Amino acid sequence: MPSRDVVAWNSMISGLVKNSRVHEAVSLFQRMPSRTAVSWNLVLSGLLNHVSFEAAERFYEEMPERDVVSQTMMVSALSGLGRVDDARTLFDAMLDRDARAWNAMLVGYANNGRIEVAAALFVKMPARDSCSWNSMLDGLAGNGRLGDAIRLFAEIPRKGLLSFNLIALGLIRNGFVAEAHALFEKIPFKDVVSWTNMMVGYFESGDVTAARELFESMPCRDETSWNAFIYGLSENDFGEEALRTFARMNSEGPPPDRATFTTALNACSILPSLSFGKQAHAEAIKAGYGDSVSVSNATITMYARCGSMRSARTAFFACTDRDTVTWNAIVCGFANHGDGREALNLFERMRWTDCEPNEITFIGVLSACSHAGLVREGQHFFNYMIHECGLKPNSQHYACVVDLLGRFGHLEEAKRIVERMPDDGVEAGASVWGALLGACRIYKDVELGEVSGWKVLEIDPLNAGAYVIMAELYAGGGRRREAEKVLDLMRERGVKKQPGCSWIEVNNGVHVFLAGDGSHAQIEGVYDMLVCLDVVVMCPLKCYEYRISIDFLG
Repeated sequence: MPSRDVVAWNSMISGLVKNSRVHEAVSLFQRMPSRTAVSWNLVLSGLLNHVSFEAAERFYEEMPERDVVSQTMMVSALSGLGRVDDARTLFDAMLDRDARAWNAMLVGYANNGRIEVAAALFVKMPARDSCSWNSMLDGLAGNGRLGDAIRLFAEIPRKGLLSFNLIALGLIRNGFVAEAHALFEKIPFKDVVSWTNMMVGYFESGDVTAARELFESMPCRDETSWNAFIYGLSENDFGEEALRTFARMNSEGPPPDRATFTTALNACSILPSLSFGKQAHAEAIKAGYGDSVSVSNATITMYARCGSMRSARTAFFACTDRDTVTWNAIVCGFANHGDGREALNLFERMRWTDCEPNEITFIGVLSACSHAGLVREGQHFFNYMIHECGLKPNSQHYACVVDLLGRFGHLEEAKRIVERMPDDGVEAGASVWGALLGACRIYKDVELGEVSGWKVLEIDPLNAGAYVIMAELYAGGGRRREAEKVLDLMRERGVKKQPGCSWIEVNNGVHVFLAGDGSHAQIEGVYDMLVCLDVVVMCPLKCYEYRISIDFLG
C-alpha cells in the first residue's frame, strides 16, 4: 500500500488476531506510527484468547488509556480464571459501565456458582438487553434453580429463539425431558440447536428410539447434530448403528469434522472393531485431522482396545503434539495387554516432558507393575504419586496395589493396605476386596478369602465372580457345606455367571463365540478348523502344509 492510515493498520492486526497469529499482530502493533484505543484492544483480545492471561495483564498495565472495552475484557478474563472478587474490584472501579460490562460481571458470578450475587446484580442493572436476560436465565438453570429460571422466562419482555433454547436446555439438564419436549412443540420457531438439544436429552434419558425419531425428522442437520447422534448411539451401546451413521454422514451429510472422527474412533474401540477403526483412521488422515490431538488420542485408544498394540505404538509416535491423555492411552494400553515393561518405559519418557501425570496415568503404571511382577517399583510409584505429584489415591489405585502385593504372595501386607484405607479417607470398594479375594484364591488362604468375599458381596451382591471364587476356596479347603451354601445363595439371588466370550472379524463380519455354545451358523467349519489345528500339534512332520491352509483361510 502506498499509504496506510490507522484503519488499515487495525484491519491488518485484527486479521492476524482472528487467525491466531498473535505474535505477528504484536510485531505489527509495535511498528504502528500512531495507535488508537482500538489498536490496543485488538492486541489485548489476541493475548487473552490465544497466549496467556499473564501476557495480557502485562500489556494491560502498559496501556496509556483503558476504556470500557478493555476493562470489560479483563473482567471476563478474571472471572474465567475463577478470580471473581478481583473482577468485581475492577468492575467497581470502572467510571463508565455499559450493558456489556454488567453482563460480563453477571456471567462471571453465575459461572462460578455465586448465583445469589448474580441475581442481586441483575436487579441493580440500570438497563437490561437480551443478553442480560439470557445470561441470567442460563445461570439460574445451570445452577439447578429451575423454578426461578421458569419464572424469569415468563417475565422476559421479548422471548427470542435463544431464550426458548436456554429454558428447554435447562429442563433437559435437570431431567425433565418430557416437559422440555412439550415446550419444544410449542416453540414458534426452531433451529438446528433446538432439535439437537432435544435429541441429546432423549439420549441422556436412555430413550434411543425417541432420539432416533427426532434425528430423522430434523429439517436440516449440521455437523453438531450428526456428531451428537453418533455419540449418543455409541454411549447407549448402539455402536454398530453409530458406525453406520458415520458412513451415512460421509455419503449424504456435511463433511466429518474433528469431533466426528473422534466419536467414530471411540465407537470402534467400544465395539471393538479393528477393521472399521483402520478405515476411520485413514479417513481422518485424508481429511487433514491426523495431527489433531483428540483424533490421535482416540486412534491410540482404539488400536489398544482392539488388541493391535503395534498400530497403537505407531500412532503414538506419529503424534506431533501430545497431551496427558495421549500418554495415558499408550501407557494404559501396554499395561492392559500385560506388557508392563514397555508401559513403564513410556511412563519414564513421559516424566521428561511437560505433560503432568494424573490419576489415570498411575492406574496404568500400577497395573503395569502388577503384570510385570515389579512389587518394589509399584510401591515406589504409589508413594511417588502421593508425595511427589500431590495426587490423592482413589479406590482404583488401592485395588492395583492390593492386586500387585497379593498376586506375588504378600497377603498380609495387602491386608494392611486395605485396613489403612479408611484412615486415608478412602472407602474400600468391591474392586479392592475383589483383588484381595483373587489373591487368596491363588494362595488358597481360605480365612482371609472368606472375609474378603463376604465384603465384596456386601457391597456388590450381584458379583457372580465373588460367589464362584468363594465356593472354590471353600471346596479346596474341604469345607464343602459352606461351598454349597454360597452357590445356593447365588441361585436365590438370581445371579448367573456370564459365559466366556470371544470374537473375530472375518470378511467385514464379526463372529461371536460363547463358552459352551454350539449354535454358531458355521460351527461345522469351526470344528474342521480345530481338527486342522489338532493335526498341526499332533503331526509335526505335516505341519507345514496344514499351516499354509490355516493361514490362507484366515
